[in-house]
Amino acid sequence: MKAAPHPRQAARLAALQSYEILDTPRESDFDELVELAATICGTPISVVNLIDADRQWFKAETGLGVRETPLDTSLCAHAILEQDFMEIEDTLTDRRMADNALCTGEPGLRFYAGALLQTEDGLPLGTLCVLDYRSRKLDDFQRRSLQVIARQVMKQLDLRRALKIQNTLVKEIDHRVKNSLQAVSSLVALQRGQSKDASVKAALDDVAARLQTISLVHDELSLAGASETVDLGRYLNRLGNLLGRNAGGNVAVVVEAKPLIVDSRLASSVGMIVSEFAANSLKHAFPDGRAGTIRIAMRGVEDGMAELVCADDGVGASPAAGVGKPGLGLRIIAASVSQIGGRMQQSEAGPGLSLRIVFPLTHAASVVQPALPA
Repeated sequence: MKAAPHPRQAARLAALQSYEILDTPRESDFDELVELAATICGTPISVVNLIDADRQWFKAETGLGVRETPLDTSLCAHAILEQDFMEIEDTLTDRRMADNALCTGEPGLRFYAGALLQTEDGLPLGTLCVLDYRSRKLDDFQRRSLQVIARQVMKQLDLRRALKIQNTLVKEIDHRVKNSLQAVSSLVALQRGQSKDASVKAALDDVAARLQTISLVHDELSLAGASETVDLGRYLNRLGNLLGRNAGGNVAVVVEAKPLIVDSRLASSVGMIVSEFAANSLKHAFPDGRAGTIRIAMRGVEDGMAELVCADDGVGASPAAGVGKPGLGLRIIAASVSQIGGRMQQSEAGPGLSLRIVFPLTHAASVVQPALPA
């Protein structure tokens, strides 16, 4: 006989659809669980079975060789009407199965045991079941094992749904952040265009450059998906390209940075250091259209440390050069170095100016290291 619809059929089907699992490819995580269930229970068949509106669909199966069958002959459609666990030692003696073609035919399914796959709200999605062509009975260990494996199947389903929800939220936040950054950047550009004060324009240029640095970190986080880590090497190369486009034709920005995975806060601080160094060099180190190069090099060193070198071949830290004085740019650099627990060494040996910063790859905002010896 065909099973009756579940008493909460509409809610149950809505819950099943929310997992977006139907008609997805096979996955080893589920295949291994049905193989384990079949081995423990000593049966030729085991299935992760999800009961849809008009079919039963198998996320994983061993011993069947098909991915779905009609509901008319579904044993699991009866099981989801039960509490937690259903075992039928001989299907031909059960009124629900006695006329089922899968049981009466040859070779007929004579044994069934299924543990419910159900949501936290108690809505059954299907079963983890085992079947055999001969009548039999599970022992207590096998029953408990089947229920434990069923819970593991649900944990896999819940994890996948949670990740999809998280990715949707991340995309929405990403969209809102991008819109906010673009709005602020547009406002800064508008204010700069309306201002007649050179010092105000210069300050707004600094704000625009910092917004671009923040935008790049955000882009790297977007590329990394839900992860809170970014490839610092790729980020610095992208930042270098941006700085180079803004440098004008007389100054080149060269970045040498190998791939290095760090957390986003550390990447943001390192990006701020590089951005501020380049901004100050462009402002002070190459007067009157002087040609030159700003070089950024970053590499991992031993004992979980990394080294960042920022250098230019400009006029150096003369009294007229803002980089050599404790101006806003250098104070921002020093604060960023402190924030990542790094140590900074400044060299004025020439040509130009260089900063060497060593910092731990593990984010250590609370650690303040002394300056490196000259």
